[in-house]
Amino acid sequence: MGKSNFKSFITIVFMKLFLLVSTLFLANIVTPFIACAQSLPVDAVYGPELEGYSYPYPIEYFEFKSQGVDMRMAYMDIRPKSENGTTIVLLHGKNFCAATWVGTAQFLVEHGYRVIAPDQIGFCKSTKPEKYQYTFQQLGVNTKALLDHLGVSHAVMMGHSTGGMLAIRYALMYPEKVKQLVLVNPVGLEDWKAKGIPYPTVDQWYQRELGTNAGRVRNYERSTYYVGQWREEFEAPVQMYAGMYQGPGREIVAWNSALIYDMIFTQPIFYELEQLKVPTLLLIGTKDTTAIAKDFAPTEIRPLLGNYSQLGKAAAKKIPQATLIEFDNLGHAPQIQDPIIFNTALLQGFEGRN
Repeated sequence: MGKSNFKSFITIVFMKLFLLVSTLFLANIVTPFIACAQSLPVDAVYGPELEGYSYPYPIEYFEFKSQGVDMRMAYMDIRPKSENGTTIVLLHGKNFCAATWVGTAQFLVEHGYRVIAPDQIGFCKSTKPEKYQYTFQQLGVNTKALLDHLGVSHAVMMGHSTGGMLAIRYALMYPEKVKQLVLVNPVGLEDWKAKGIPYPTVDQWYQRELGTNAGRVRNYERSTYYVGQWREEFEAPVQMYAGMYQGPGREIVAWNSALIYDMIFTQPIFYELEQLKVPTLLLIGTKDTTAIAKDFAPTEIRPLLGNYSQLGKAAAKKIPQATLIEFDNLGHAPQIQDPIIFNTALLQGFEGRN
């Protein structure tokens, strides 16, 4: 072999080796990086009434006037093929919408329950007024008006988180209309002011809420709602909620959120639990550490707040007709974190009453 041919041979071998190494590098380093980047969620952008986000069941609107303002309350009314005669009203939490009840709603409908899931005024697909005096009593009146409109005079009221506070208030206002109360990690089981959290003003809440984005919501929910876990199905509620803060109506969304946080913080239901007159099922994820305005609290009292392993038991002792079911490895949203365990306990709780 001549020198020129030998050099050509060496050059070809070198090029082939270079191509092989490059291919391996791309396959093992670059490609996984690209795949990882593609798997990261792109922050959604929705309108102030969650325009652009589709609910799992058809949305209807109840139009009414409240505090001199025309309102629209969005709701889903889901009927089973064969009804068992019981209607369940699902009341969402602060960082949730009616649509986040989808798993529970589907399970209940499959078992013959009619399910009504509204978005409260100020939330998700419902009206966000520029001025509104938010109280749980007002939300209770709005909810009763919706149910009257639908011809529902007697129902199971099931509330999660802030929805649990509303369910309790509704049961205190209209005990004759409540067949059973179901509370899923309700907030308001302690008085955060009395425990030492300084009062955050509405303006403070507003500035805080303007900074809402998917990353912040995700990090909070991972630690508080899901005990450090994160799965693909947890992402949809994050994008649904945070997306409203990225769109053209972010200021009105943040303003209503600030007013609602002020309502939650200043109206604990803690002092009235003994007055409940309806059978009550408490479903508590004991790893929950939710406490409204905890980030405003002095560092030394934060560990004393939101201890649901204690709050659930204390609430069960106060409520006259309470049944407590605890989920030892679950957090603030057990119905999403482990729907099989949650739905099994829920059905047992219903059967215990029927």
